[in-house]
Amino acid sequence: MKKKTLFLIFLTSCILFFETASFGTENKSLNSPSVFVPESRFEFAPVLDGTEITHDFIVQNKGTAPLAVEKVRTG
Repeated sequence: MKKKTLFLIFLTSCILFFETASFGTENKSLNSPSVFVPESRFEFAPVLDGTEITHDFIVQNKGTAPLAVEKVRTG
């Protein structure tokens, strides 16, 4: 009984070790986009009603595949 318990503990430890060792390496090997937005929020100063104002947001792709921006919405 003691050998069986020790074997199960050893087996569980090995499984956890190998899963942890490979954690995080999956995304590095895949060809995928990675979005980076240095400024995700901008607060406009008060303006008169009807005044047109704009602000440019920078969106960078830090990944290895093309990044497709499919939807943009205001907060």
